[in-house]
Amino acid sequence: MTRRDLLMLSVMAPASALARSVPAERVAIARCRSYDHSAEALQSLFDNLGGLRRLVANKTVTIKLNLTGNPDARLRGLPLGQTHYVHPRLAVALTRLMGEAGARRIRFVESCWAWSGALEEYLLNSGWNVRALQAAASGVEFENTNVLGSAKKYARLSVPGPAYLFPAFDLNHSYADTDVFVSLAKLKQHETCGVTLSLKNCFGNTPASIYGDDAGIHEPNELPRSGRVKAMHEGQRRPSLSAPQEIDRPASHEPGYRMPRIVVDVCSARPVDLAIIDGVFTIRGGEGPWVQGVAPIAPGLLIAGTNAVNTDAVATALMGFDPRAARDKAPFHGCDNTLLLAESRGLGSADLQKIEITGLALPQAVFPFRSSATNRGG
Repeated sequence: MTRRDLLMLSVMAPASALARSVPAERVAIARCRSYDHSAEALQSLFDNLGGLRRLVANKTVTIKLNLTGNPDARLRGLPLGQTHYVHPRLAVALTRLMGEAGARRIRFVESCWAWSGALEEYLLNSGWNVRALQAAASGVEFENTNVLGSAKKYARLSVPGPAYLFPAFDLNHSYADTDVFVSLAKLKQHETCGVTLSLKNCFGNTPASIYGDDAGIHEPNELPRSGRVKAMHEGQRRPSLSAPQEIDRPASHEPGYRMPRIVVDVCSARPVDLAIIDGVFTIRGGEGPWVQGVAPIAPGLLIAGTNAVNTDAVATALMGFDPRAARDKAPFHGCDNTLLLAESRGLGSADLQKIEITGLALPQAVFPFRSSATNRGG
């Protein structure tokens, strides 16, 4: 879309016939050309959202990172944070601001690719300065949510109301043992889901011990060494029978049908309280260097909001796409639109007309992600 198209969308965006009436929440956009200035840009976002202290003071905050794929997978030898991983300096700046705002505990989580060890070690392998994170605030913790971790049992989080595929999920305790859940995502397209933002980031909440391709049949496998393609993307195998199973199996084996619906089910069971999207440096054309045709870009943007659907709708528009696009319209080639599926379940609105955008104006901030003919990611 052109900037003119985006401006018209923000004024005349049609409401979906399937959408529930959901009050939209404010979304903030900030310019950030360098991670050296990420603290100032984040502070500007939080000020425009009504302040960080009201969200985190005296609370346990769990921050879900976006560390997609193996850390050995690099694009043109660039640092991971400048391509498809959330940047470590952004995480340090966020930690410091949350500490200053009175957060009691800050726990970083990620279901690391094919990894059952400590998250700290995975971060070190990815080029992160773990000590800098620990020094940024008191009470900083880490948990690899691919496995059981430090708890004695998994937490069962149920989907309120009708679910698309899964009525509940067995997740690492960190997703239940928290007051504030933050999705710290990257501004990217996705080969299967069209876009991967704060909602799609939560697909990684699911532990490979239960939902992985080498998960245990009857009980979790606490040493997973594989991804989730067969169990989650394609539905070719069941999760461990210790966890709730799909409602209707098999509804479909098509990843473009399954993954957007699983994302909505996960975000219904564990709602996002604060969505932050790293668009300072990223890639276009897909979610990682394994997707043919991806290339590094520098939109110079940070986006945040207290509703993940609202925030992702604005981020999708910033990428030059219509957040209300139907299946097979860019960027949702070969897949259903996760935003509209989430909207129909009452998780938020993808209608730009209903969203109050603060900070940088949307038409001035748009950074078009050109479609790639070599993948389905748009």
